[in-house]
Parts: sequence; structure tokens; C-alpha cells
Amino acid sequence: MASQWIARTPGPPEGWDFVGYEPPAPRAGEVTIRVRAAGVNPADAKHVAAPRGGVDFPVAIGYEVSGELIAIGPNTSIGSGAAAIGDEVVAFRVGGGYSTELTVPAEKVFAKPTTLTHPEAANLLLVGTTAAEMLAVTGAAPGETILLHGASGAVGLSVLQQARLRGIRVIGTASESRFDEVRRFGGIPVRYGTGLADRVRDAADGPIAAALDAVGTDEAVDVSLALVADRRRIVTIAAFGRAEADDILAIAGSMPASTRFRDEVRGELVALAQNGDLVVPMARSFPLDDAPEAHRLLATGHPGGKLALIPDA
Repeated sequence: MASQWIARTPGPPEGWDFVGYEPPAPRAGEVTIRVRAAGVNPADAKHVAAPRGGVDFPVAIGYEVSGELIAIGPNTSIGSGAAAIGDEVVAFRVGGGYSTELTVPAEKVFAKPTTLTHPEAANLLLVGTTAAEMLAVTGAAPGETILLHGASGAVGLSVLQQARLRGIRVIGTASESRFDEVRRFGGIPVRYGTGLADRVRDAADGPIAAALDAVGTDEAVDVSLALVADRRRIVTIAAFGRAEADDILAIAGSMPASTRFRDEVRGELVALAQNGDLVVPMARSFPLDDAPEAHRLLATGHPGGKLALIPDA
């Protein structure tokens, strides 16, 4: 019997249940994955923390996994093409990833990059598609200098890598203890806090074309407004109230336009990872049955890299 984490009612990870279940046999257009690693993201807990319209509990937790195919529905190929039993794959925008086995729509499944371990691959696409959309909606272009708030976080590090590939110069805010990580991926680090706008101006030595906010603080929005002339080139993934009040862009995976973009860009990001152009810095892995402990570390805001849950660890 397989096992999975579910939220029976809205609430924090401490209230989730680890239960046995039988994943259904895949029908046409579906596959079953033996999960080798599940990615851990803030959205996993956020989306079941409180009642939400259109969401019926219980809810199976987790949106992205890496593993191997153990069953394939009739006449079915996956998002990246033909597949066979035993193939290593990643899946994103699925439900119930905190599982030992999982049956999912085949179009959400892609061949796993051989350059990544299962924990790395399980954390590639949620942050990667978010980062790609932030660059796309602000129109960041080769030769431009942009400002990135939260450069050393998971989304920030993916932004840095994707921007570097496109010839975009990035000034990234971070704590001084994370400056080397920002530099490692091509960013110019600046310390957040009082005087941030002046420090960014000094580092830029020219105009800031766009600003990407991955932290959601008032400081991030205020400095972005002060430095970027066109408010439609400022995007946030966290400060939704400020976005509405200040007429800047906000994106989220639940928004229809974001859903379409992130689905379309998955294959491109998998290819970048396969080529060695996109990596996933990891902090730690936990046994699958320690999911609440992983979220306690994630909630500190400073895990130092991505986290993964490992079945049978």
C-alpha cells in the first residue's frame, strides 16, 4: 500500500495526517510514478492553511516530484514524449506529491534531467517557472540591469541563473552571509535594510530597467518604485496588497495567465537543466514521514537552499 500526506481540515503542517492509500491504476493519458523525492515549497502549506473557495478537504499535499514510472496508461506518452516503465521522470503542477506513489496526468510529466539528483529534480520546476515568469512579465532584456529582491532565496537563485543565460545584469538583495551564493550565480549582491536604494544606485551605475520582488516587504516595493520608472516593469510574487495599491504587477500560480505560462515553459527549463545550465542548490532532505519538520525549517525563512522529502529514507 502507498502512503501520502493529507490535510483533513484547514490548518498547519502539524495537523496533517500520513495515511495509507491505493493510487488508482492509470487510465489513458495518465501514468503512475514511484516517488523518489518530493519538493518542499511554501505553497504546499499555504494552500491548505485556511479555507479557500473551490477547495474541498481532505487535500493531498505537494505539487512536484521526481521518481520513476511504474505504470503507464494505454496509448499514453508524457509531456516530453514517449516513455517506458522504469524511466526516471519529474512531474509538476500535480496534486499529492508527498506520497510514495502517485497517479497523475501524463502531460504534467517530463523526462528527468540526468544532471540532477532526485531531490534536486523534485525542486526544479515550481521555482523555475516562477522565476521565468517574473523575467517574462517585466520584459527583462539582454544588456539591461534589473533589481531582484530576495536574490539568495530559491526563486531568486533561479532568476539569477536564467537572467545570466540571457545576458541580463542582476543586482540582488541578500544578507551579507549569502553574498557569495548570489555571486556564484552571476548576481551583484547588496545588503537590504536602511539605505538600500542608494546602495542599489551605486551598484547599478545606470538605470534600473525592472524590479522583481520575491520577498514581499514594504522596503522591496518602496525601493522598486523609487528606482524603476515604469511601474508595469515591477513584479511581486508576495506583496499582493501593495500590487493593487501601487499598480504594479503581481503573479501567482493560481492565476490563469500564470498557469498557462508556467505549463508552457516546463519543457524549456528541463532542457536547461539537462544541459547543465540550471541547477538547484539544496539545503537538506528529510524522510517523507518528517514532512512537518521540513516545514518548520522552511518557515524560518532561511533554510539555505531547497528541501526535499524522501520516501523510505
